[in-house]
Amino acid sequence: MTDPVPPLITSNGTFPAPDAAGETVAAIAQAETISADEIALYDRQIRLWGVQAQEKIRTANILLVNIKALANEVAKNLVLAGIGSITLADTNVVTEDDLCSQFFISEADIGKNRAEAAAPEIQKLNPRVKVHVITTDLAAQPEPKEFFARYDVIIGTDLDYGSLFALNSGARLGGRPSYLAGAHGLYGYIFADLMTHEYVLEREQSNRPTQLVAESGTRKVVATRLKTENGKTIEMVTKVELYTPFNLANTSPLPPEMLRDRRRLRRVTPLLTCIRALWEYQQQRNGAYPTPAHADLVLFTTIATDKHKELQLPTETLKSDFLRSFLQNLGSELAPVTAFLGGQLAQDVINVLGKREQPIQNLMLFDGEESQGVVYPLHPIFGDGMVPAMPPITAMASAPVTMLE
Repeated sequence: MTDPVPPLITSNGTFPAPDAAGETVAAIAQAETISADEIALYDRQIRLWGVQAQEKIRTANILLVNIKALANEVAKNLVLAGIGSITLADTNVVTEDDLCSQFFISEADIGKNRAEAAAPEIQKLNPRVKVHVITTDLAAQPEPKEFFARYDVIIGTDLDYGSLFALNSGARLGGRPSYLAGAHGLYGYIFADLMTHEYVLEREQSNRPTQLVAESGTRKVVATRLKTENGKTIEMVTKVELYTPFNLANTSPLPPEMLRDRRRLRRVTPLLTCIRALWEYQQQRNGAYPTPAHADLVLFTTIATDKHKELQLPTETLKSDFLRSFLQNLGSELAPVTAFLGGQLAQDVINVLGKREQPIQNLMLFDGEESQGVVYPLHPIFGDGMVPAMPPITAMASAPVTMLE
């Protein structure tokens, strides 16, 4: 009998508990391109999400657009996780206002381009990561499809509606997943558009076999296989998820099962209404925020009321106090909120790169007053009450796998 191959050496020179021989051999073969000191450096996360996922992370090329407080948090988490390279894109310069919330810049950077000012400090976090800078307008790229296709993930933060739409469209043109996020004082959001994304969930095998069926209008189970780990049988379930582009999600209703339940509708955060109202306001006012001027407040309130009705939410859940609080928070940056959003976004990117765990589908809203983050799947619904149909299972499986009998 062949002796089992030992697992990877950890940072303290010991071995973790042996895995199944086949799984261990595959892990070590995958790790051949990762040096011993990298294994030691990233030991904790390799234990968490595996060597194969770490290999995908270490070769990933990320584009991060608009380097403000939220982008600082995203960059920090991704660079410390050991991504291959990150490109910081920003056309703006550092101002005194930036000093209050951004930790990669100092007073000496005032007047410098924000991306160029932040790049050296980001580089110091992890010298292994390549840090690049773009200071020109991305809209001026002569071949946008080829430009966006260079990156594995595109992330835009704290942008107006027109820029969010353009960035998401460019990412889709290049065939790349994208995240759009923003922080407004106590409030914030993360929108994910991964187009078609396949991922694996690991769980202990249950008595009931997993069926290869659609779980929702956007999610299907396409494959399963088993492995043995520490004496337990683990089921690895492969799912495929479809995503909706930003502009369509922005006008899509809540899921049908939620619309049929008034109790659930009453629990929908009015932040969803306000975020949509802000994007509509910016479409009408060339990307501007509402000012304290009476005309601006009336326009925003009117738009918010209309959006609330479009979402079929109870009138009484949109209160003037919340509208006032949202407007007062617009454009401001609070470190605890940007830290939470940046951590969530970066973790989702890492999961997507490693094709592990279920990612955000597709809009997450965070209310700092309630200390609550809620995810709403927003997709267009057709006459039959269904979201766009999923492709057949056979067309979606990317590789042959061992199926459960």
